[in-house]
Amino acid sequence: MIQINRLTKTYGKARGVADLTLHVPEGGCFGFIGPNGAGKSTTIRTLLGLLSPTAGTAKILGLDCVRERNAILSQVGYMPSEAMFYPDMRVREIIRLSANLRKMDCRAQADALCEVLELDTHKHIRELSLGNRKKVSIVCAMQHRPRLYILDEPTSGLDPLVQRAFWSELEKQCKEGATVFLSSHVLYEVQRYCDRAAIIREGRLVVEGTTQELDIENKFFDYYEGRVTQ
Repeated sequence: MIQINRLTKTYGKARGVADLTLHVPEGGCFGFIGPNGAGKSTTIRTLLGLLSPTAGTAKILGLDCVRERNAILSQVGYMPSEAMFYPDMRVREIIRLSANLRKMDCRAQADALCEVLELDTHKHIRELSLGNRKKVSIVCAMQHRPRLYILDEPTSGLDPLVQRAFWSELEKQCKEGATVFLSSHVLYEVQRYCDRAAIIREGRLVVEGTTQELDIENKFFDYYEGRVTQ
């Protein structure tokens, strides 16, 4: 579903990602783990064609992330880490705009998601808390039922009840054949909900495998507290 080969992205002298190779299989949920500054968001934005790679290649659904960006974006549900929208628009207008950009009628699925998340669609964006803006992001990312979800820190700012509803919906989509690629700081979420995971450090992949064999929390601290140097 995702093929990353020796991907490098630099910002002048600063490192984003370095020589990253990672293949994400179709189906299930794949966790992408690392602290702030590790290169998770840079990788995601490069995959979506929002950043141009310095070197290397990346493909989504067999499509080149540079040359075929528009085709990729039409088939992916993307949720950025920052839930930023036009402040004077109402929630329902943002959700409808997202569907219209894809030229799709997503009203039934959007209504169902808003009900599950208890999202008030009549409010203006400027009236919403961070958690409720994240709910809007979830609906925009999921209402068109894409084959692939790319989610950057999706549960940050959500209360526990909404987190549970979100994971329940995501698990349902995976059972219906969708693939999920998500970055997270929440190690127990990755361990519980993801089938496979990768840990990134200073822009480089350090380990990848099934969550069962990795034991995410211990492996993460092994690398970041210096007990493992590879």
